Amino acid sequence: MKMIYKKIGTLLLFALLFVAGAQAQQVTAMRINEVLVVNEDNFVDDYGKRNGWVELFNTSAGTVNIGGCYLTDDRNNPRKYPIPKGDVQTIIRPGQHALFWADGIPDRGTFHVSFTLDPGKENYIAFYDADGKTLVDSIVVPAGQKADISYGRTIDGQAEWKHLTKVTPSTNNLTLDTNEKIENFQKNDSFGVGMTITAMGVVFIGLILLYIAFKYIGKSAVGISRRRAQQAGAENGNTNTSALESGEIVAAISMALHEVEEDVHDLENTVLTMHKVARTYSPWSSKIYGLRNQPQKK
Repeated sequence: MKMIYKKIGTLLLFALLFVAGAQAQQVTAMRINEVLVVNEDNFVDDYGKRNGWVELFNTSAGTVNIGGCYLTDDRNNPRKYPIPKGDVQTIIRPGQHALFWADGIPDRGTFHVSFTLDPGKENYIAFYDADGKTLVDSIVVPAGQKADISYGRTIDGQAEWKHLTKVTPSTNNLTLDTNEKIENFQKNDSFGVGMTITAMGVVFIGLILLYIAFKYIGKSAVGISRRRAQQAGAENGNTNTSALESGEIVAAISMALHEVEEDVHDLENTVLTMHKVARTYSPWSSKIYGLRNQPQKK
């Protein structure tokens, strides 16, 4: 029994070490991403105040909890601002940011550090792991920073730094505000001739494709109807191909049937009947139908 407990304890110890190692490895993927020293007409904090700020970025593919880590502006004091533990907002998802306000008032919350940034000198900023000894990332922001122009990485988490005229706290440093294709059209076709020709070409091509499609669909439908008619006639023993006659013939037959139904027959439907005329003379040889009445003199 003691042996079993010992093995279980060993497994739990290895699991804790693995989790701690994974957590430490994820923390080392955090980067200082952007810094704004002078904030005159930029974003405000949750107290409506404008102060400098420091942005961190998670470059890893896993979620990182930075609670218990440290931010500092003092090379000799790596534990100057301990990031509080237990705040759900310190759990940074992959590719996301965390913004810390450099207002020197840590009592205002987790994301308000205990130091400020000075535009008149270089500002050293560092991020340390939870042991307070492992340097994860650091940056020296040059002196003489201008108002509302941040100093950050050209692409989030990458090595190159530059001044960013478009300040992007908690947002990607590189954002696309324009459409490259539209810009090329504006540059190479300022009057819109190419755009017009392209649009008309697309419309005409679409109409041609529709014409071809409907044409062949119509032919296929007619062919299928004829084959079905022939098949039905063959099954009924009828070899009559009148269904394949021209429209004129069909119209003539229809007219003849109509006349038969309306005027000629008097007994059976579609059957002609004939009666003998009871007259003393034959209307065929009577001369009265061929003579004119003489005018009467008054």
